[in-house]
Amino acid sequence: MTMPDPTVPYRLTRVGVLMTPDPGDPTEAEGVLNPASGRGPEGELYLLPRLVAAGNVSRVGLARVVVDGGVPVGVEREGIVLEPDRGWERGVGNAGVEDPRITWIEALGLHVMTYVAYGPLGPRTAVAVSTDLREWRRLGPALFRYDDALDMDLNLFHNKDTVFFPEPLTAPDGTEALAVLHRPMWDLGETKPGQGVRLPAGVDDPRQSIWISYVPLEAVRADIADIVLWEQHRFVAGPRYDFEELKIGGGPPPRRVPEGWLILHHGVTGVIDSAFSQQQNVNYAAGAMILDAADPARVLARTAQPLLKAETEEERSGIVPNVVFPTAIEEIDGQLFVFYGMADSKIGVALLERTGDDRP
Repeated sequence: MTMPDPTVPYRLTRVGVLMTPDPGDPTEAEGVLNPASGRGPEGELYLLPRLVAAGNVSRVGLARVVVDGGVPVGVEREGIVLEPDRGWERGVGNAGVEDPRITWIEALGLHVMTYVAYGPLGPRTAVAVSTDLREWRRLGPALFRYDDALDMDLNLFHNKDTVFFPEPLTAPDGTEALAVLHRPMWDLGETKPGQGVRLPAGVDDPRQSIWISYVPLEAVRADIADIVLWEQHRFVAGPRYDFEELKIGGGPPPRRVPEGWLILHHGVTGVIDSAFSQQQNVNYAAGAMILDAADPARVLARTAQPLLKAETEEERSGIVPNVVFPTAIEEIDGQLFVFYGMADSKIGVALLERTGDDRP
């Protein structure tokens, strides 16, 4: 019998639909979804949504958030900031820069974007950096340093749902480091049919789970290109509750709260088809965890029930039905708002509140 985890003292309440596809824009023909977010040089709030054209070709756009009475109510589009124009972002019959997540890392003075490069061998995490959210410098795909204790090269696997912590932490080896959550996908048959599922040493559950890796801060300060060199890989959390039966993955950048690090994640049920196809038989719901402030590989609390699940028409009907997929959190006038994908078609916003008091 699974013992319940300590509760996570937060709730999500829907605010509404924030962004829908522009019917006159072919780059949005198959949806706007799963945005990153950030503050511009003057403090203005932006979303960087995934824009999907016909054929499931994704770009990253830029849209200023319109706020009325302290509540986000719409967006003003300001163009495209990232296109799949590198060879490793394009395959035969597939291409895209997908599902960006952005963390402002004060220690670097940079916005750090992770995104999925949907290239010749399938989905792979990549990194780009910016000072203004408009001009992005690609630093290439993430590279995992070999760890003999795992008896596995993590570079072999597809990887998604990657996001950096906003401040340096202490790595397992005691050095100051940047920390990053990610989700390896253990089925090598997705890349080379017949290879099947391969698991690192010590892992006995093949379901996709949240891991953490570290990047030595000194090396990144010496050369920002080193931010793609990840090491000291650790398991964080796997599927545990009913709404996570098939897999889990990370969401917005972790947020420091009194209890530790708050992360929102998605849990998936249903039937998963190939990683190269748009899913039609899945249900995505949003949950939450509290990670230890000093050791974020340690889960302190976790939701046994989702904070948000697909219930509205916009969340239940779309390119991939029955999906809520949180990817960004921003504070507006003292309140926290979560931006999330709705059925891979639209972008919604929900209010994130502590249960029991009014602190953000």
